[in-house]
Formats: sequence, C-alpha cells, structure tokens
Amino acid sequence: MRRVALIGLCLALGGCGLHPLYSNGSHGVVAQTLAGVEVAPIEGKSGWLMTNALNDRLGRPTGSTATYRLDVKLDDKISGLGVRADDAVTRERRTLRARFQLVDLAKGTVLLDATAGSDAGIDVVGSEYATIAAEDSALENLSGIVADQIVARIALYAHRTQGAATAP
Repeated sequence: MRRVALIGLCLALGGCGLHPLYSNGSHGVVAQTLAGVEVAPIEGKSGWLMTNALNDRLGRPTGSTATYRLDVKLDDKISGLGVRADDAVTRERRTLRARFQLVDLAKGTVLLDATAGSDAGIDVVGSEYATIAAEDSALENLSGIVADQIVARIALYAHRTQGAATAP
C-alpha cells in the first residue's frame, strides 16, 4: 500500500509544471544567453563595481562575440535617517537602483526593460574614516545584490522566451 502511494506521489510531482531554470548546465538556453551578454560601460564608482559584478555573474568568455548588450543606468543615493538633538546624523541609508535594458545587437531592439534595486543601513560613528569605509562596503554589497537581481531577470526572460521555443 505504501509503495502504491509513493508511486502516485511521484507521478503527481512530475506533472506539477516546475522546470529547472538552468537545465542542461552550460549548454542550456539560459547559460548560453547569459554568456552572450555584453555589459555596456556604466559611469562612476558604482558603475565600475556594477560592471564587475555583472561580468562575474554572466560568465561571458573572453573574446567571444556578444549577441546582446546590457545597458544599465544607476541611481546611488545616501540619505540620513537618525538625527540627534544636535542635528548630527547617526544612521544613513544607501540606496542603489538600476534601470536596465537588454538589447538584441542584431536587430537593435530592446528585449527587456526593467528595474532592480536594494538598500542598506549604515551606522554613522565618530570616525569619518570608519563611516566612509562603511558606505563603501555597503555600495560593494549592494552592487552584488542588484547584479544578482539583473542576471536573474535576464535568465528568466531567456527561459520564458527561448526555452519555450526549444521545449518538446
């Protein structure tokens, strides 16, 4: 009886409609799409960090021909939150927002236009050096988080559009 129930459960799970996003590993549609994305230059220190984070996650081989271009515009802001009676800021919030577009290089059309973002809290301490170091660390962490969001959106786009065309 248990065996019949187990077989029935396995059959039910097989029909649930879940499919792995990165199926077939580096030879799959999603991995091939990500490897074909070239990151356009992004201005500023936050842009440099974002470009490196995106390139690390996309895994584009050096010297390979790009199929897509990723255009990213960043909005990096620091705002004071906690204020003491003497008007000194005790806490800051660093916010990094990105508007990104995935462009098909062959056709020149925008395939994906979306936003991503995150924020981090920073304690403002007596040492200006320590506060600046905390702000820089927050920017590095936020760049990684936002890059993860962007790559996930591109992967989902590739899976939904190209993965559906190759599905049996």
